[in-house]
Amino acid sequence: MSEVQSGGPQKRDGLKWAIGAVMLVGVVAVLYVIAQASFKPAELADLKEFKKGSLAKLDVPAQPRAAPATVFTDMDNQPHTLADFKGQVVVMNLWATWCAPCKKEMPTLAKLAAAYATQPVKVLPISVDRDSDVNLIQAEMAANRPLVSFRDKSYKMSFDLQPRAAGYPTTVIYDKQGRERARISGEADWSSPEARGLVEALLKEK
Repeated sequence: MSEVQSGGPQKRDGLKWAIGAVMLVGVVAVLYVIAQASFKPAELADLKEFKKGSLAKLDVPAQPRAAPATVFTDMDNQPHTLADFKGQVVVMNLWATWCAPCKKEMPTLAKLAAAYATQPVKVLPISVDRDSDVNLIQAEMAANRPLVSFRDKSYKMSFDLQPRAAGYPTTVIYDKQGRERARISGEADWSSPEARGLVEALLKEK
């Protein structure tokens, strides 16, 4: 009888240990699933579907490209980098007042900026004009509100892009993480349905 009594607590302790071990394994499994979900890469929109119409020349890299850390200035000569606009979809447009295709597409960029004025979208014209042409930059922006131009008179941004800008205009689209997702060398209609579709696709990404 005494042997049965002495074995009872041991069995209960063993059962408790087994239950505890099972619970621990369950907790670890749940934490593993949560961790895997947290570190799962976000799905990126396939922007190639917008390579049509006015965006027929759209270049969509196989992998997102890092944005250059190039410093450019606003019209008050204050420094900026593309990192300042992280968290927004950025449509960076390298342009010049002496570039006819640049001036032709500028009103469409203005329409794009106006259409997304209340959303995290930044249309970012960067002029490569000289100091002597500041009045021409200002006149172009006045005719295309709500656009506000920035400046890179040294052409550094053009050369720091990988691959470098092939000419003007060059428009590069960055996602909210600050990565290059697409670009166009040459004129495009940025008020077109495909241009807005591209911006909408990037806005939906986390």
